[in-house]
Amino acid sequence: MSRTARPHRPMRPLWRCRACGAEWPCQPARLALLMEYRADRTALLVYLSTLMAEAGAQLSQLNGHALPENLTDRFLTWARAG
Repeated sequence: MSRTARPHRPMRPLWRCRACGAEWPCQPARLALLMEYRADRTALLVYLSTLMAEAGAQLSQLNGHALPENLTDRFLTWARAG
């Protein structure tokens, strides 16, 4: 019996990975995004910034309007290194 790999996509509004349950973007999602955007790091950062803003709004509503910590590290810092 073969097992189909599930894509590592975010589960909103919790922003956990649908496949592995880790905070999204998880390591497999980061690797996939780096490969997908390998020719345009700027586009990747714009995309991740948009998702970070969405995640911040959704997570702050879940946390009683407390701004989540470390979203910049979680969404952007890892993608800047090149």
